[in-house]
Amino acid sequence: MAKARKVRDSGFKARVALDALKERETVGQLAKRQGVPPTQIHEWKRRLLDQASTVFERGSVSKKTEDFETAELFEEIGRLKMALEWVKKTVYRVFSGTV
Repeated sequence: MAKARKVRDSGFKARVALDALKERETVGQLAKRQGVPPTQIHEWKRRLLDQASTVFERGSVSKKTEDFETAELFEEIGRLKMALEWVKKTVYRVFSGTV
């Protein structure tokens, strides 16, 4: 039977990657202490280095904010579609004489 994958939060990944960057201990020692494979630590470290410049960019919008705004827009579209359907039905009834 296969082992269930552990889901690590982003804070844990960031802390481990920063510890790896500090090089106070080897990646192997860090992996053993944190219970994470060394290849995973190398991946987190690489991603941290690749994406570190985005932290200091101006005007960058966080993903959560972007998702929230998108969800709000979809909700508004849904409300407008329902209102449009109501208006269509009402106008049809008025002009067809079934009021």
